[in-house]
Amino acid sequence: MISSLRGTVLVAGGTSIVVEVGGIGLSVSVTPEHAGSVRVGAETQVNTALIVREDDLSLYGFRTIDELEVFALLRGVTGVGPKSAMGVLAALSPDDIARAVAEDNDSAFRKVSGIGPKTAKLIVLNLAGKVFVATHQRGAIASVPSSTTASVSMALQGLGWPERLAQQAAEAAVQEAPAADKSNTQLILRRALVLVGSPSSTAGTS
Repeated sequence: MISSLRGTVLVAGGTSIVVEVGGIGLSVSVTPEHAGSVRVGAETQVNTALIVREDDLSLYGFRTIDELEVFALLRGVTGVGPKSAMGVLAALSPDDIARAVAEDNDSAFRKVSGIGPKTAKLIVLNLAGKVFVATHQRGAIASVPSSTTASVSMALQGLGWPERLAQQAAEAAVQEAPAADKSNTQLILRRALVLVGSPSSTAGTS
């Protein structure tokens, strides 16, 4: 699996760039905005997803891990292939996508070429609880890792906490954790347990 590239930009334009890595030029599909943000001759680093098909190997590139993770989530939706997923990311940022999902706003996705009403609704349904709007903390923007938050929330519910409190505690624990620990489910769970106390102390809370 090719998860990232670092090298010199040989070609940039439209919806692709070519990055030279170890003397080999690799073509990477990107959003038009991404292609326009790099300069030929300059070094660039790209987070990538390798899509393997019977007759094709395609690399898709992203400026941030958030974009890469949202791309993977979109591809998990029935009817959304890699090109359609890139189309969504070309039109909407990860924050825009998270906000549309949170607001149950499937019309945001219907505006994307190739995404019909049925697929737009499926995107909202499938991404619910998996993407979150970035939060401002200590002057920096930190995206809440959706998989960690969901895992910790489910673990707390399994231990007896109500769903709403479990979700709030999981999100708070992720936000308070150092950047290096935000994806460590065990550490986040321990932090969340400190925040919520014991299940018995929350009995009767609405």
